[in-house]
Amino acid sequence: MATNSSMDITFGPVPSRRLGRSLGINNIPPKICSFACVYCQLGKTIKMQVGRQTFYHPNTIFQSVRDKVTQVLGQDETIDYLAFVPDGEPTLDINLGKIIESLKSLDIPVAVISNGSLIADQKVRTDLSGADWVSLKVDAAAEDLWRAIDRPHGKLSLHQIMDGMLAFRRDFKGTLVTETMMIKGMNDSEAAVLEIGRFLARLQPDIAYLSIPTRPPADKNIQPADPEAINSAYQIITGYVDRVELLTGYEGNAFSFTGNIHNDILNITAVHPMRQDAVYEILNKAGADWHLVEKMLQNGEIIQSKFEGHTFFMRSF
Repeated sequence: MATNSSMDITFGPVPSRRLGRSLGINNIPPKICSFACVYCQLGKTIKMQVGRQTFYHPNTIFQSVRDKVTQVLGQDETIDYLAFVPDGEPTLDINLGKIIESLKSLDIPVAVISNGSLIADQKVRTDLSGADWVSLKVDAAAEDLWRAIDRPHGKLSLHQIMDGMLAFRRDFKGTLVTETMMIKGMNDSEAAVLEIGRFLARLQPDIAYLSIPTRPPADKNIQPADPEAINSAYQIITGYVDRVELLTGYEGNAFSFTGNIHNDILNITAVHPMRQDAVYEILNKAGADWHLVEKMLQNGEIIQSKFEGHTFFMRSF
C-alpha cells in the first residue's frame, strides 16, 4: 500500500467548465494506468495494470478530503464537486465504491473521470454507480484505432468495454458524459467520427465532449486535430447525441451571457461552433456589427472553418 500526504491526495479547488469549482482527489499513485494513451498529458505510463488493488487506505483519503473541505469552506470558498481525477485510472482502486460512499457525508456531489477500461466488471460499475457524475473515454469505436490511440493493457477488449458502458448507462441514475480526444491523422476522419457517433447514439450520454491535447503529450509526434476536423466532428456527432460540447482548453465562464458581446461570442464559441447566421443574429441583438468579428479573427481570438457549405466560428485553441 502506498503512502501519501494529504496535500498529494487532494488539490484545488480548481475551475472546470464541466464541474465548476472542483476539489480534486488523487487516489492513484503517479501513472499507474490501464492505458498508455499517445496523447496523455501526465507523461508516459509507468506501470500498466488492470488488476484492482488498495493504493491508499480509504480512511486516509476520506480524512484528507474532509480536512481540505473544512479548510476551503472555512475561507468562504465554494466547492461544486469532489472529483476523482488522479494520476492514473481511478477505478483501479478496489476501494473506490467505499470511498465514494464515505464522501457522501460531506454533502458535496462526487464526480469520477475514468477511461472506462474496467467497466466490463460488474463490481466497477457498482462502485461508479455511487457517484453523481461520471465521465468515460470514447476515443474510437474500432478496435485497431482504439489500440493505436489508447494503447490499452493487452488483456482489455474494446467490445467488452463498450458493452460495459452500455450496461452502466442502463442503470446509472446520475449524469453520464463522454470525452473524445481528437488527434490529427488518427480519429479525426469522417469514417472514424461516424463510428464514434453510432456508438454514442446507443450510449446516449448526457453530454458528449470533444477535446484536444492542450499540454505536451506522451508521444511528442501527436498533434491536435485541425479546426476544420473538430468542427466537422461536432456537426456529425450532433446528429447522434442531443448535447455535444467542445473542450479546447478554455475554462472560463462558458455558459453565461455577460452583456458584453465580445465576451459572449468568446464564451459561446468555446463550447459550440457558431454558424455565421447565428453570429449575425447575436450581433444584431447587441447592436454591434461585423467589424467586431473581423477584429476578433485578426487578433486570433476566434477561428473560422467550413462544413457542408456553411461558415462556422470557434474560439481559438
